[in-house]
Amino acid sequence: MERILRWVSEQTGSGVDTVTPLRGGWTSEMRRVRLVDGREVVVRSFVTEFFRRHAEGLLDREAGMLRALADVGSVPAPRLLAVDSTGSSGEAPSLVMSLLPGAVDVHTDRSTELAEQLVAIHRVQIDPRPREFQVWVVPGQVRVPEATNRPEVWARAVEVVARELPPYDGVLLHRDFHPGNVLFDGDQVSGVVDWVETSWGPADLDVAHCSTALALLHGPEVGLRFADHYVAAGGQLSGELRHWQVLDALGFAPDAEKVAGPWRDLGRTDLTPGVLQDRLETCLQQVL
Repeated sequence: MERILRWVSEQTGSGVDTVTPLRGGWTSEMRRVRLVDGREVVVRSFVTEFFRRHAEGLLDREAGMLRALADVGSVPAPRLLAVDSTGSSGEAPSLVMSLLPGAVDVHTDRSTELAEQLVAIHRVQIDPRPREFQVWVVPGQVRVPEATNRPEVWARAVEVVARELPPYDGVLLHRDFHPGNVLFDGDQVSGVVDWVETSWGPADLDVAHCSTALALLHGPEVGLRFADHYVAAGGQLSGELRHWQVLDALGFAPDAEKVAGPWRDLGRTDLTPGVLQDRLETCLQQVL
């Protein structure tokens, strides 16, 4: 960390005063850094072997999006201050960005505010367009939970995603939009973070991903209502939302531990493996 902090100091033109780890993520280490001149910034570093291998593409993509969103008032993204996507200047590939006000809220159903913010993201015009979206699940490689009492639900879900992808009109996708990547200051969205998976594709896919996360956090009924909030906020869906919802939900199979860990760190200790599996399966069953 010493070399990374030295690089941060060089890039910001100020010495480092204090460093505070931030909770809520699992792909990278996030730190809040207070500089000697009083400014506060956030440093994102990819330290695990898997993400270090992909860090250059991830951080270059995030840096490009933060530059593109710098003057987009409807999307409160951090300001890019520096990026070292190869890790040549420090111990790990890292990015420095401005600190946004507010905090993640995984305790309250914020579906209305989330939907309004997602509509605003989808309306942003980027030139050149980002890469085409990637599918995060392969039908033949879906891992069904061993203890499931609803094997028929999983079998039907795999059949759905094995079909050809539905046609769509593309929009700018955050691609990992969920309550863990949105900051709230009171009742207002004060920040949208984690732009490493930004891509171009169907609005339905972002809606589906947030729906699954809400279902895991607050129950299937909350998750499945998110699409209605999105449409009420002015968003447009393709008419093939079911396919994208199933596709996204299968990406969490056989469980949702990778997202539940950070949520538990934020106080959601009620999200046990059993609760998460039941909510994921119930969500899939209701969608189907």
